[in-house]
Amino acid sequence: MWQKQNNQLYKEFKFKDFNEAFEFMKSVAHVAEAHNHHPRWLNEWNKVQFWLYTHSAGGVTEKDEALAEDIDEIYEKKMQLRENIPQATDDSREVKLYGDGGSRGNPGPSAGGFVILNMQDQILHESGKYLGITTNNQAEYHSLKGGLEAAVKMGCQIVHVHMDSLLVINQMKGIYKVKNRDLWPIHEAIKKLVPEFELVTFTHVPREFNKLADGMVNKTLDSVKEQG
Repeated sequence: MWQKQNNQLYKEFKFKDFNEAFEFMKSVAHVAEAHNHHPRWLNEWNKVQFWLYTHSAGGVTEKDEALAEDIDEIYEKKMQLRENIPQATDDSREVKLYGDGGSRGNPGPSAGGFVILNMQDQILHESGKYLGITTNNQAEYHSLKGGLEAAVKMGCQIVHVHMDSLLVINQMKGIYKVKNRDLWPIHEAIKKLVPEFELVTFTHVPREFNKLADGMVNKTLDSVKEQG
């Protein structure tokens, strides 16, 4: 919980090591730039301390409270990503990410799946997530978001995204506008993930070249159906 100290909001975050703390600070830096509101912070190995206040107001304002909420959200997401994510290796610096989403009914029971491979096409990590009742486009976007979040945790620096959704690929490239307001939040969330890497490329591929990710989607949906 953030504490009020001397007309400032203060909080300390702890991590397992310096690298994890530094990755957290990089993420916060991007969000602070988006807010155009920058914290005073201190990093000591696995600890990061924040002091938030607005100079012009001489104390805490809504700007500080909004930034504090975003910092908490970043921390929570990074802690969630610790689970079941492989540690970075030399062959995970540059990777291929195949993502796919499916909705049985559109809208209907949906899942997103992704597979991360090294440049020699060896699978490094794969995952599928049941999303409940939603649309095919939402599921496609969730597969991309989940894959990029996993790539961040793995320490990947260059990610080549491959998807058979022309809509998602062209919207991420800025060729298509995001006209569906329901897609705005997840599209923005993914845009915030992109600066975590040195380079992210987006390539549209035919469905037959995306069988690994498609398999994760169907495996996830079938497992939910069996449980039901």
